[in-house]
Amino acid sequence: MINPSRYIVISIAVIALFYNCRPRDRYERLVREELAKGERVDSLFLDLHLGMTDKEFYTHCWELNRQGLIRQGSSNTSVLYKMKELSDPTEMNFYPNFYKGRIYEMPVKYNYEGWAPWNPHLSADSLQQEILMLYKDWYGDDFMEVKHPKRGTAYIKVDGNRRITIFKMDERNVWAIFTDLLIEEEIKNLKDPENNQDVQKNEKVDPLEETLGTSE
Repeated sequence: MINPSRYIVISIAVIALFYNCRPRDRYERLVREELAKGERVDSLFLDLHLGMTDKEFYTHCWELNRQGLIRQGSSNTSVLYKMKELSDPTEMNFYPNFYKGRIYEMPVKYNYEGWAPWNPHLSADSLQQEILMLYKDWYGDDFMEVKHPKRGTAYIKVDGNRRITIFKMDERNVWAIFTDLLIEEEIKNLKDPENNQDVQKNEKVDPLEETLGTSE
């Protein structure tokens, strides 16, 4: 019932900017420290997790759908969860990327249901702050605030192998991206990851760290 969703995201995970270190240095140090712990942190939401097989994902979503918790999302190409955890009803659309048949990344798009250009209180600015507060409650407080030249203020958190990024797509939508750093690195080392059949990815993620990761 669920088809791969298409999304356009900007990877902002390596532009951390604070203290006197270059953003790339600060981010890479954080990743090294977390990966050195040897801990796996795979939890996502709705009892989904990194490393889940595609069959397990479809079976779990079927059960959530049977319970009335989720439905087909945007243009029937994603999973839609109607959130009541925020101040206004919010749509949460998600669909994972797979590597060797297992989830390694989960892009999630949020928007207030009542958004309109004339409703500034339902803008992405407000939504991003609510998502940040919710994620702090779900995943812990230590999100790193960064400044992105295209996306504005964004937030990053790394726990073991799991990275979370939160940023605004436009004036309506907010993205949260969950990534398994170990698998991401493995994919980067493939000879031709864009055409590798083991990588089932909905859309290319632009690695902005190559041009922005060293900005002061």
